Amino acid sequence: MKITVDQDRCCGAGTCVLLAPDVFDQREEDGIVLLLEETPGPGLHDVAREAASVCPGAAITVNERP
Repeated sequence: MKITVDQDRCCGAGTCVLLAPDVFDQREEDGIVLLLEETPGPGLHDVAREAASVCPGAAITVNERP
């Protein structure tokens, strides 16, 4: 799995951080998503997928093949 984020689409809702804090964080100044783990381990795949699916800005893309 490989994750990418589009910071221009991020609205700073923070749902991704609440769901997967080992994968995502937010910038202090504006709350925009920061990707901590581009290729998370198998134990984080489900939460990464969920974070992408609930992102209000559709800023997170999950590619199942690294």
